[in-house]
Amino acid sequence: MMQHVRPALVMMVLFTLLLGLGYPLAMTGVAGVIFPAQAGGSLVKDKAGQVIGSTLIAQGFAKPEYLHPRPSAAGNGYDPMSSGGSQLGPLDQKLIDRVKGDAATIRKDDGPGDIPADAVTTSASGLDPDISPENAQLQAARIAKARDMTQSEALALISAHVESPLLGFIGQPHVNVLEVNRALDARYPLGHGAS
Repeated sequence: MMQHVRPALVMMVLFTLLLGLGYPLAMTGVAGVIFPAQAGGSLVKDKAGQVIGSTLIAQGFAKPEYLHPRPSAAGNGYDPMSSGGSQLGPLDQKLIDRVKGDAATIRKDDGPGDIPADAVTTSASGLDPDISPENAQLQAARIAKARDMTQSEALALISAHVESPLLGFIGQPHVNVLEVNRALDARYPLGHGAS
């Protein structure tokens, strides 16, 4: 019996060490060398070197001078420790009421017109850092007014940050909210005056 058990135990320990420890460590090391920023969480730092966010995780921007992200169902909103969707079905009254409320707020803040789906729906994780170009463009007038800039300047800045689908066909065009908001602060700080 031991002659059959011993090889099985040795193989289990060997493959556990190889595939459970060796391979993950090797891939982590390779990723750290080839993609250091991404392997480190794509952290974004301010001029003082303080981490202010990640290009991979949404943050709740609510002030009128900023581009607003998608709604979040992660915890109390944008909580990476509670990532997940709301699990509400399309006929659930709570979801219907939330979407109607969000749509009314958007119309009040950003004016009439079509509201892109991602402006009122949460992502599966609740932490999607990107929004559609249409959602970003809808917010341009509000941002321009709050920053004392022209709407065409806001639209140009947003257009400059539209990212194409991966390899040209995987995914949809998108805008990273944090990157646009950092560009707004750098180029059009509050109180700069219209150009």
